[in-house]
Amino acid sequence: MLANDYSQMPVMTSEREVKGMISWTSIGTRLAVGRAGNYVRELMDGHHEIRAESSLFQAIPIIVEHQYVLIRGNGNKITGIVTASDLALQFQQLAEPFLLLGEIENHIRRILGDSFSTEELTSVRDPQDSQRKITSVADLSFGEYIRLLENDGRWKKVKLSIDRAVFCAQLNKVREIRNDVMHFDPDGILPADLERLRDFAHFLQRLQTIGVP
Repeated sequence: MLANDYSQMPVMTSEREVKGMISWTSIGTRLAVGRAGNYVRELMDGHHEIRAESSLFQAIPIIVEHQYVLIRGNGNKITGIVTASDLALQFQQLAEPFLLLGEIENHIRRILGDSFSTEELTSVRDPQDSQRKITSVADLSFGEYIRLLENDGRWKKVKLSIDRAVFCAQLNKVREIRNDVMHFDPDGILPADLERLRDFAHFLQRLQTIGVP
């Protein structure tokens, strides 16, 4: 377990027969109460498993409570294990694009601030959504942020000493990625697009850190 960085391992007599699980928790718990053992059977706990065709949502509560769940697949064989680390990685992969987009949007709203009147904000509203009420920058979409900043006169109001065309082009790319994310593209987000979101979020964070605007 030390050599391979395993937190827990199933104790099995065959591909189908599981006797229990030995883990740092099962070992440590027994040692803490003076129940040391020389054999695995003396230090193992019962195991927890689900079928391979089960939903991930069925596995989550088991993993949260026990840090793992064994997977029983075809032929009634144990085919794998899903751990808390696997769950955390999966959550990161699923959630990171949403979190980055939220961070980027918050930075954009901060940059725009109170620089524009309600009339100016309303003037960039999507013509196909003319009944939507606009009272602040929080009511604008990504496309409307771009429409607002593409105008040179309005760009000067935010006092960003960077290239307007480059900034708007980057923001437009974020808008395109956002559309894929929010519409749950079955192919998922491309690694290059995820990296672009990370880079743009970091860029906006740097602007805030140095007090720009």
